[in-house]
Amino acid sequence: MSVLDEVLARAEGDPGVLGVVLTGSRARGLATAWSDYDVTVVVAEQAEPWRHATRTATLDQVVCTVAALADTSVSWPRYGFRGARVLLDRLDGGVAALVEKQASLSPEEAAGRARAALDAYVNQLYRCAKSRREGRADAARLDEMESVPWLLETVFALHGRLRPYNKYLGWELENFPLPGQWNAALAPASVVAAPLRLFAEVEALARSRGHGDVLDEWGSDIDLIRATGFDRPG
Repeated sequence: MSVLDEVLARAEGDPGVLGVVLTGSRARGLATAWSDYDVTVVVAEQAEPWRHATRTATLDQVVCTVAALADTSVSWPRYGFRGARVLLDRLDGGVAALVEKQASLSPEEAAGRARAALDAYVNQLYRCAKSRREGRADAARLDEMESVPWLLETVFALHGRLRPYNKYLGWELENFPLPGQWNAALAPASVVAAPLRLFAEVEALARSRGHGDVLDEWGSDIDLIRATGFDRPG
């Protein structure tokens, strides 16, 4: 009996367990010899909304309440439910619906994330442009590298989606491609080399989605970013 079979057997024998969700590499078909089973066990209530029950080399099991699974206010764990497999659902599809809610963005959430990330992306590129102008090549490169997470957050949010964890960026683009040039532009091997050069495309996309005011608030600083992106050596 596998580790996962044991978890399911215990869950099915416990009426207090309402759901079992497999996440991580094994849910996405990306398991390696080092992959454990990432399992979320859903219960009606417990003393704390989220509790780490088991953490071993083969099993990482978290227990959470239905209310906690329904709470999307904490951003960082949400992408973990992308591609998740619901193995037990005693809420007649209710657990699956909450998992889907965690793994997706409402239009309002997407717009808010896009605006915040776009502003942070511009800020980081402006720092990069200033460092380059002052002849600080190493600092400029560090600033540009730090803009990559904001670039990814911006573009995915502008497409109504959560930014993938770095480990799953390639998987996300392969299984849920972005339109146009974005799939190639954001591929792991490409995006790390071009966050500054992609500014013009990000600007056009943001303006087309109605977020031009975020860019306009930067005034003439945007011109420095544009010029630096055009001038960047290959």
